[in-house]
Parts: sequence; structure tokens; C-alpha cells
Amino acid sequence: MRIVTLVENSCGNENCIAEHGLSIYAETEKHKLLLDIGQTDAVVKNAKILGIDLSAVDTVIISHGHYDHSGGILPFSKLNHTAQIIMQRLAAEPHYNGERYIGIDTDILKLPNVRLIDGDMQLDDELFLFSSITGRRCYPQGNRKLFCLKDGIKTEDDFAHEQCLVITQNGKRWLLSGCAHNGILNILDRYKELFDSYPDYVITGFHMMKREGEHTEEEKAVIIQTAQELSQLDTVFYSGHCTGIPAFELMKEIMGDKLIALHSGETVI
Repeated sequence: MRIVTLVENSCGNENCIAEHGLSIYAETEKHKLLLDIGQTDAVVKNAKILGIDLSAVDTVIISHGHYDHSGGILPFSKLNHTAQIIMQRLAAEPHYNGERYIGIDTDILKLPNVRLIDGDMQLDDELFLFSSITGRRCYPQGNRKLFCLKDGIKTEDDFAHEQCLVITQNGKRWLLSGCAHNGILNILDRYKELFDSYPDYVITGFHMMKREGEHTEEEKAVIIQTAQELSQLDTVFYSGHCTGIPAFELMKEIMGDKLIALHSGETVI
């Protein structure tokens, strides 16, 4: 098992590019895969620097329908024409931050190896995808300004297009989520419904990003409660991207060694 942070908002390797985006590379016994693919061609440039052969990737999982997790698909597709690119069907629909379009480039949807799915999917004994996350405990407040189109009407996004990847390897389970827009506690509740346990490791953003001093008291309460509940689990969390430094530092005070920062170019395991 090998996991590398290819793209994240901050640099852990001075030779690598950081950008507002996320891409995680994983090697299992059967697969070489990507969970998300960043915003630009940074994923290609960083992979080259790190000696990762993207042409050998067989699977790309897109966690949700936002540009900072899918924008690297077209540069990647120039190197790799065969990897299946899997996303929820709803991820292909338009998404907005206020009036700004933040959805997937429609040219991506024309690629022959893009696979749109509905709901959960067992790919094999190593890889499982799940969605249908409906809980709203400690729901990220930043979602309030994010919208999707339903029947041509702009509606507050319910993140039905978000999916999570579970990797089973060497008797351990890794849960990979892009931004946890549905809220990490609700994602873990759904995971427990499926597996009757909690994962050993989680890689995810927490969608709590704001600058120092900008969080409301309500937002701080959500951050603190989330960290307190996560700290009670026998799970190690790797986080970055949309978590934001102030929220990460607040959670780190509560979670200690159970919370580890992600950075571009660093090996997770």
C-alpha cells in the first residue's frame, strides 16, 4: 500500500506545486488510482517530479462535481486514455458558488472513459464507492452559499453528487473523501451502516475553510463538536485542502495525534 498527496493547498515538497485543489494517489495490490485530480495540470507536473507514472493509473474517482477536484482530468487524459473515470451522475450537473460556476468542465463529460454511476458501487474486493449520505449533524456552514441546478432552478446544493471511496488493504480500511461536504460525521454514520464499524484511516477535507478570525461562533461550535466526536474514535484522520488552517489548528488541539496535515508532494504511507 502506498498513498501520496499529489495536490493540496500547501507544499510539503518544495519542488511540487500547491493549488486550491486535492488529488490523492494510491497503489494497492490490484490498482493504481487517483481520488480526485486537482484544479489544473499540477497533478501531472507533481507526479513527474515524484516519479509517479500516471499512464499506469487504472481508476480515477471524482468525489464530487467541483472544478478543484476535476480540473486536472483533461491534462491527465493526454497521458492516459484508458483509466476509468468514475463519478456520480449528479456530479456532471451545473454547480455554483453564488453566481460563479464551479462545476465540472463539460468537455470532460465527452471523454469515452468517463463513467457516470448512480449510488453505491462495489468495484472489486479492494474498492467500494458509497453515496446517499443524508444526515445533517455538524453540517458544514459553508455549504449555504453553494448551489446546483434542479429542473433548471438554482437550488441550495444537497450534495447528493458526493461519493466516498473505501480501500480495503492488508486487513485495514481507508476512507477517502474529497471535501466531506455532507459533513464528516454524517459520512462516518453512513460508513458504519455499511460496514458496522469505523475506518482505520480517513483522508478528507472538512470544508471549514475561512481566514483567521472569520469563523462565527456557530461555525466554531460545529468545528469543536466535530473534533470532539472524531477524537473518540480509534481512527487516524489526514486532512487539508478545504479544512483551512484556523479550523485545522482548532481541531488539532482536541484531536492531537489523531489528526495529521496533508501537503503536496508528501507520502502518507
